[in-house]
Amino acid sequence: MKMTDRYAEFSTFEVDYPAERVLRLTINNPKSMNSLDQTGHNHLTYVWNEVDKDPDISAVILTGKGKAFSAGGDFKMIDAMVKDYHARVRSWKEAKDLVYNIINCGKPIVSAINGVAVGAGLVSALLADISIAAKNARIVDGHTRLGVAAGDHAVINWPLLCGMAKAKYHLMLCEPMTGEEAERMGLVSLAVEPEELEAKALEVATRLANGAPSALRFTKYALNNWYRMAGPSFDASVALEMLGFTSPEVVEGLNSHLEKRQPVFDPKSDA
Repeated sequence: MKMTDRYAEFSTFEVDYPAERVLRLTINNPKSMNSLDQTGHNHLTYVWNEVDKDPDISAVILTGKGKAFSAGGDFKMIDAMVKDYHARVRSWKEAKDLVYNIINCGKPIVSAINGVAVGAGLVSALLADISIAAKNARIVDGHTRLGVAAGDHAVINWPLLCGMAKAKYHLMLCEPMTGEEAERMGLVSLAVEPEELEAKALEVATRLANGAPSALRFTKYALNNWYRMAGPSFDASVALEMLGFTSPEVVEGLNSHLEKRQPVFDPKSDA
């Protein structure tokens, strides 16, 4: 079996091996800034199970094709979640599985964050073991702007990475930041010049691939217990996010995105 055959079903990605025992997964939908439809979201969620079992690799790079890392879930997927209970349940399960599959994947993961990183793309970028952002990357969690709670991943890692005060500021206001600002806050491991991003990610992944595999995997497992301890808070956030997809707020949030205007939310709330 060719090495790439293992990942043939994950057509969302361009797959290559830029160094010995290093797998690179490139989200490959550049025409729409690497947005994820239902299939793409599924692939991003479950590819980590295959990575974990792959005996031929020791480290992974995740990046995006072209000028963006990933613009997150596309509007068709969001619209389906608003209108269809079964789509909501499927997304709820995948949202949880995406976070825990990355946390539980034994192989070290390096994210190379080029351009925009939003939604499920941002989940994988920031949960990677070593996150490297281009200085001009644009990172934003847009959940509350859409009209739903920040549930994808932020509750499990943002307070730990950048502190509660910064987490609330950026998550509640959907305040964007550059890769350089994200490094200064501690949200990403490194920020480099855009032209240096690919080489730096490969350098780091190669060092990981050449390291003591058990020592690295045990270290990752132990450190990720900080995330596992936050599991109940994360589970609540995802459930509240999905509850939001039944609300009039998400209808207004989605319409405002499609109509390219600011949303006008009803100031009264039952919450």
